[in-house]
Amino acid sequence: MVDVQTEIHIRVPRADVAGYASNPDNAPQWYQNIDSARWLSEPPLRIGSQLAFSARFLGRTLDYSYEFTELVPQEKLVMRTSQGPFPMQTTYTWSDAGDGTLMTLRNNGEPRGFSAVASVLMAPMMRRAMRKDLAKLKEILESGLP
Repeated sequence: MVDVQTEIHIRVPRADVAGYASNPDNAPQWYQNIDSARWLSEPPLRIGSQLAFSARFLGRTLDYSYEFTELVPQEKLVMRTSQGPFPMQTTYTWSDAGDGTLMTLRNNGEPRGFSAVASVLMAPMMRRAMRKDLAKLKEILESGLP
């Protein structure tokens, strides 16, 4: 089992952070490894929505689909994939924090096959990547770009 969580304080109101981060069309801008996000179901985002992502990880291209299983606007978003070598659940949470928002990003899942052996190495690499992703999100939102 791999379970990695990280968080960041963003000096932007929660509605703006959650609105930007929960829009799958923005994922390639702030996730360093995601090349594209494509709707498999009709927008807008809701429970049951499905999206296909193409990403790079450990020098490989990974194509996978997420289904959104929980959505509490401006509080929590949960998406899950079951196919591939590394079924994963990704959770975003947002809460007010002083002059902005505390965003938490959590990825957890149960690797299969070779990925199960590599899971010991994957957690620290995932944590570094997730921290970089949240730092990029903070940079985008605090600079007022979107």
